[in-house]
Amino acid sequence: MQQVAFYQEIFVSYLKIFTRDREPTSLYHPINYILKLGGKRLRPVLTLMTAEIFNCDYEKALDAALSIEVFHNFSLVHDDIMDDAPLRRGKETVHEKWDLNTGILSGDAMLILAYQLFENYNPVTFQALARLFSKTALEVCEGQQFDIDFETRDDVTIPEYLKMIEYKTAVLIGAAMKMGAIVANVAAEDQDLIYEFGKNLGIAFQLQDDYLDAFGDPKTFGKQVGGDIIENKKTYLYLKAVEFSAQEEETELKHLYSLNPKDHSEKINTAKQIFLASGSAEATKKEIQNYTSMAFQVLNKLNISQESKEALRSFGEQLMNRNV
Repeated sequence: MQQVAFYQEIFVSYLKIFTRDREPTSLYHPINYILKLGGKRLRPVLTLMTAEIFNCDYEKALDAALSIEVFHNFSLVHDDIMDDAPLRRGKETVHEKWDLNTGILSGDAMLILAYQLFENYNPVTFQALARLFSKTALEVCEGQQFDIDFETRDDVTIPEYLKMIEYKTAVLIGAAMKMGAIVANVAAEDQDLIYEFGKNLGIAFQLQDDYLDAFGDPKTFGKQVGGDIIENKKTYLYLKAVEFSAQEEETELKHLYSLNPKDHSEKINTAKQIFLASGSAEATKKEIQNYTSMAFQVLNKLNISQESKEALRSFGEQLMNRNV
């Protein structure tokens, strides 16, 4: 298995071929724009990495990897419209740079392009990839709807929240890895196991994102620290604080999450103090470790070399080593 940077470089080169000029430019320029905005390319890297772990030439998995990346960016275009977000990765969002109709139509075209890439595989592989893709794409939509619904609910439970982040974030990471296994034509058992590895690591990653949003280093986190608190998002930290707090602190926290002050610093600091005092911060760190351990336990059952198992474990540890 190669280093992550190797797969990133290979994938970006392949992406450049895909983002060629096409007509009508008013449809394809926005697509190429969002695809070229950068990012870690985590999902396509996982597809290529998994194919090679199962002794398949990673080049055979490039179209599957590209499909995952196109779909992921399609979801970002439409998410940005729903959130009325002005920026994505520090640049104008598609609907801001062009207009709302362009964002909707270009996003629709990206979903079709993602499916179309499976046509480059034989019928058996095509069917398996398409079946997984359809299931995953629908779950991502369900996860997004859960997230929207939670904004106006005061009775969100921990299991509901975990299901939401599983669908909205983790299933796509699991699918990215399973696609690599499908292209490698490995046994169904190993396909399912590598999916579970990716899904559990994805849940841990999102929980860690929740934690770092409140307690991360502003210099290294890459986003505004306290953003979830400002937006009154009922993250795992918030839900655990409500569960653990005495009535007085619970009332204070819920009141805090009903406010939208011009200066957010006091609100952020007060919420963080409640997260720490209630034990919510510590419980979140334990849950991150729990899902990371669940991912690593899957490795023992996979029919791959010990060297590959250690490489996947090392990758998981690097992914989770973000100053928690």
